[in-house]
Amino acid sequence: MTIEQIMLQSEALIFGSDKPLTEIDIAQLLKDSTSEEEVDLEKLPSALEAIVEKYSSDFYPFEVKQIGGGFQFLSKKEFHPSLAKLNGEKYTKKLSTAALETLAIIAYRQPITKSEIEHIRGVNSDYSVQKLLEKELIVISGRMEDAIGKPLTYNTSKNFMDYLGLNTLDDMPKLNEILQFEVVVPTDASEAVPEKELQMVVSENGELLEVESNQAEKVSE
Repeated sequence: MTIEQIMLQSEALIFGSDKPLTEIDIAQLLKDSTSEEEVDLEKLPSALEAIVEKYSSDFYPFEVKQIGGGFQFLSKKEFHPSLAKLNGEKYTKKLSTAALETLAIIAYRQPITKSEIEHIRGVNSDYSVQKLLEKELIVISGRMEDAIGKPLTYNTSKNFMDYLGLNTLDDMPKLNEILQFEVVVPTDASEAVPEKELQMVVSENGELLEVESNQAEKVSE
């Protein structure tokens, strides 16, 4: 099978899948549909790279992206407003601030228990966790065996990576990169007071002067 044939077969598989297909998935499907002798899987990485490059052209309103750990056909961002109108609120509804906070904590601290989430947020997070589970952005990954009561632990899901357009969790910005932004600290009130208390007074000649408070009486005399 030539690289062009591998490209066509791979395109068909990616296009027909309702979820991202990894390189391993595509290789297995190609092997299952043809004899191993006909498929040179060493050509597959180059074929997939060529597919991505092909659809990056301005000629196409969609592209093939590595997202959620695999390859998937997606519309380009400049067409999102039109598609949002076509599909209605299903694709425009956003997560609440509370849900985003909870999701961010889980993403950076996973696996994590609900009590740990609530300790960081300082408020009850039952509703936010439930909503994230319903939207399949997080999953129950197990239990913390060494904790009292063995509470459930939560991790982000593949849908989470799709939602944020990530290929792997390593694509998330590092916390130290976020903290590099300069934080503006308000000036302390005590620092805003002049070293010497000044007062505006009018001299005998009618001039407006700025003098220290302890000298104001002498000038005005």
